[in-house]
Amino acid sequence: MIITVDSLLTTEQVSAINKLIDSGHFEDGQNTAGWHAKTVKQNRQWQGNQEQQDELDHFLSIALSQNTKFTTASYPKHIQPFMVSESRDGGHYGMHTDDALMGKEGIARSDLSCTIFLSDPKSYQGGELHMDYFGQGLEFKLAAGDAIIYPSTTLHEVKPVTNGTRRVALTWIESYVRDASKREILYDLDCARRDVMQQQGKTEAFDKITKSHANLLRQWADT
Repeated sequence: MIITVDSLLTTEQVSAINKLIDSGHFEDGQNTAGWHAKTVKQNRQWQGNQEQQDELDHFLSIALSQNTKFTTASYPKHIQPFMVSESRDGGHYGMHTDDALMGKEGIARSDLSCTIFLSDPKSYQGGELHMDYFGQGLEFKLAAGDAIIYPSTTLHEVKPVTNGTRRVALTWIESYVRDASKREILYDLDCARRDVMQQQGKTEAFDKITKSHANLLRQWADT
């Protein structure tokens, strides 16, 4: 299941985040790439001091945690510290799959990957996020402030940026619900009950869907 989140950040929030990022500096992305990623990773990665990193993590974690679409699609148990990357002058990140386990101080499983776009798509050429999703090629180039959430098991790449600069913030989520198919069932049930509430109010149908949603989450959640 691939979910896009429109307007996760406002224009003012995107500006504030970019200002914070500009107060740090960027290094060659290969400095933090694994042995096989070095062969396909050609981008720049942000390095801020601990205070800047903490501010970035707090700001973006709150934005995600307060977004209903994100929480109902992911059931986040752990959100990794955010990484900021830039691609320009032909920079790209070739086809790869994200690591299964991540974290320096505390290791967590990566169930979901999240990209938050921080550049106006009109300000750069190329840079599409391309995914091989069950044999189907999908491409995403979202507005600044939008986000996309997708299974970390997915093969994906960032196409070369031929003009301008593409800046994104990235994180990885360990979910309380490990199985992707079960997360999708819960997401569909949640969307259905919200539609019923909006169209009909708190009906018997709403109560039954809510009961099923809660009982399945109780059964499937890994606490």
